[in-house]
Formats: sequence, C-alpha cells, structure tokens
Amino acid sequence: MKIVVIGGSGLIGKKVVKNLRQQGYEVLAASPSSGVNTVTGEGLSEALAGAQVVVDVANAPVWEDKAVLEFFEKSGRNLLAAEATAGVGHHVALSVVGTERLLESGYFRAKMAQETLIKASPIPYTIVRATQFFEFVGGIAQSATEGQTVRLPPALYQPMASEDVAAAVAEAAVAQPVNGMIEVAGPESIGLDESARMYLSANHDARTVTTDANAKYYGVAVDDQSLRPGDHPRLGATRFEDWLKTAN
Repeated sequence: MKIVVIGGSGLIGKKVVKNLRQQGYEVLAASPSSGVNTVTGEGLSEALAGAQVVVDVANAPVWEDKAVLEFFEKSGRNLLAAEATAGVGHHVALSVVGTERLLESGYFRAKMAQETLIKASPIPYTIVRATQFFEFVGGIAQSATEGQTVRLPPALYQPMASEDVAAAVAEAAVAQPVNGMIEVAGPESIGLDESARMYLSANHDARTVTTDANAKYYGVAVDDQSLRPGDHPRLGATRFEDWLKTAN
C-alpha cells in the first residue's frame, strides 16, 4: 500500500513517515521542499499516482487570519481534487480538539474550513483531532508573556507528546476510514498556567507565571471544556512530567 504524507518534513509528518515505514508500508514524504506544493498544486498529481491513502499533516506557514484561511482552503481543495483524480481511497487529516469552540481565532476558523471541505468531498476520510502538543507549551507561554510575567488562565487541557499524535495518525492511516472524527489526547488534565510553570521550571526560565482567569489562549477566552476532548478519546501514553525530563 502506498501512503503519501503531506507535510512529511514537519514535526508530526517526519514521525508519521518513520512509523509507517517501520511497519513496511511504501511511504512518500511530500512537502514544498520535496517539490510538492498543495497551495500551487505543483507536483501533486505525480506524488499521488498509485497512492491508496493520503495523510495531511501540513500546517500553515503563517497564522495571520486571512493567510491561514487561504492556505487551508486552497491546499484542501487542490489536494482533494488531486486525490479524486488519482483514485485515493482514504484521506486522513490532523486537526485540533475543540476547533468548533475556538472560532474567535482565525487559525481555528481555518481548521474548521479544512474539516468542512473534507466532509463535503466524496473521498472516504478520517479526521484525527488531537490536543495541544507538549512541544507547543513553550509557545503558549511565549504568547502570554509581558516582560517577565506569563499571564495564563487555569483552564484545563490534556496536552500530548507529538510522538503519540503521530502514532495515532499512522494507526488511522492503515485502518478503514471512519468518515468521521477520532479524538486523541494526553493521559492527564493540567491547567494552561500550571503546564507553563512546569515547562519554564524545567528549562530554568526565570519568568513568573501568573494565574488569571480572564487571560486568553491565543486571543480566545477558554474554560475547562474548551480544549479538552469528549467522553472517549484515545489516550497517548506519555506524561508531561516524563516528557519534560527527556526533552531537556
């Protein structure tokens, strides 16, 4: 079975490619650096020739509202059209838990547009919605930093290791399409504020985290339900505390 991984050179893409190759599948890692551009369509038909499954884990290069929407819409339309022409039988896409609850953000509006295109396409699909990656906690802290203070709400979430995200995506790629969503999350709930404290402490960062219930997450007001999965998510095995020990 030939599997094409769009965004195959990124954080998750590299891990998905490695995982699937170790299982013995023929995998093509596709990205602009390898001559495959989903926004312009360059190299798409050649990459998809003979593919049974396409995994889309590409992320937008910029997060500005208009640009990110344009990326996911153009990329999604081009990719799904090329898949239809190539006779691809399963489209797997990575998205974010809680997307429909975070639409104040242009990024999440763009992810919702991507999901809508996938659902409207005739190609059987699986959308893997993951929680925030451990690797992004530093970025969350940075986005909430003013001087030496990091101001974050105590809203609970269930972040997970990118390794576990990739494993869930790879598992979905070789399973039958669910024509719906699968949610994956970390094994434990933690507050946005507390995760930032743990991250900064592990990195010997002198910034202070202040808990502020009115602080926002990338410009969006969040509570304990906003970022957490529903009742039956698949849980990654890696705990944040353990990841911090190995990541530093």
